[in-house]
Amino acid sequence: MKINGNEIRQGNVILHQDTLWVAVKTDHVKPGKGGAFAQIELKNIIDGRKLNERFRASEKVEKVRLEQHPYTYLYKDGDMFVFMNGETYEQINLTEELIGEKTAYLVDNMEVQLESYEGKPLGVTLPQYVTLEVAETEPVVKGQTAANSYKPATLSNGVRSSVPPFVGVGERLIINTEDGSYVKRAD
Repeated sequence: MKINGNEIRQGNVILHQDTLWVAVKTDHVKPGKGGAFAQIELKNIIDGRKLNERFRASEKVEKVRLEQHPYTYLYKDGDMFVFMNGETYEQINLTEELIGEKTAYLVDNMEVQLESYEGKPLGVTLPQYVTLEVAETEPVVKGQTAANSYKPATLSNGVRSSVPPFVGVGERLIINTEDGSYVKRAD
């Protein structure tokens, strides 16, 4: 689908220079002299390179729609992560580079969305929240519970996060997979 250069929004995937790019940041500029343009920070979906481009309203760009399919994470096999399509039972192996930092939040039997373009996998979208157990944290300091303060904790997946002072070792917490932040205690 072709769109005008000034219609590119954050999160849009476009075909530019024969490669797929995602718009990371957009800024619409109206200089004192000359026509307005959109200053777009692009990130290459395949190799992670960044690029700053200017698009005028008169320029047409190809907006790409990625295919999304539900998959279930099964297990890690060496440096590959194995996912299964719940409808066809087809299994697919993805590398850690393709998934990125989100690999730390993968839990067995987790439902994910596999994004692909023309049948080629490009990435995985995890659920917004995951339940993890606290593996290690500092003990509660008396008097610290009244203030809105956090203490460091290591979760069962090895990721460090900041948790409220009342959280102890062995407690199950709901963690945001986007930034690794504490959300609440799990029921």
